[in-house]
Amino acid sequence: MSTIYWHYWKHSASPRCRTAWQRLRLSLLLFSVLISGCAHTPPPENPHNLCDVFADNLDWYQAANTSHQRWGTPIPVMMAIMYHESSFIANARPPRRWYLGFIPGPHRSSAYGYAQAIDGAWADYLREAGRWGAVRDDFSDAIDFIGWYTKKTRQINGVSQNNAQLQYLTYHEGWGGFRRGTYKRKHWLQGVARRVQRKAKQYENQLQHCEASLKTPGFWQNLFG
Repeated sequence: MSTIYWHYWKHSASPRCRTAWQRLRLSLLLFSVLISGCAHTPPPENPHNLCDVFADNLDWYQAANTSHQRWGTPIPVMMAIMYHESSFIANARPPRRWYLGFIPGPHRSSAYGYAQAIDGAWADYLREAGRWGAVRDDFSDAIDFIGWYTKKTRQINGVSQNNAQLQYLTYHEGWGGFRRGTYKRKHWLQGVARRVQRKAKQYENQLQHCEASLKTPGFWQNLFG
């Protein structure tokens, strides 16, 4: 509605119509605020330093520590897996298939979100962990999924939750695939798993220098003070 027409309508329309229009405008405004509030958290500027990652996203450490306390997997291992799966991008997806070079097809798998969890594994997590409201593009839900999955890997395949390399191979290939040794034919995947191991060790060393401050209530107060 143009400004001139709005002024004319405002003075000529009935009070009931003006009230209805004002309510509609308010509803549209509230809807736009709600939609903007649903925007995904941008990935950290320095994903190679775990202290910087947690400093950029103040609630991520608390969520990662909660998952660690619940499932027993070290924070650096979970965060290294997540980094190599999605680079901390909330709505990450595998590449699409393209037909004739320009027609978009389906994604190569159902993997989605921070943890790149596929539909079947996510459904198992929701059922077994009792977290029916969890979503894959929420960091706290995704890190809890990784904690759950890595604990199941220890229970099913006997892989230590401290072993980021073998945990990643199982994470990528699935519990059955890891038992069958499907990763042995994938040299590129073995290389990625070694990088996950190095990243987990790097994160572990970094976290030793900042975790005490992350656990201190005053740390959060100083940031907001």
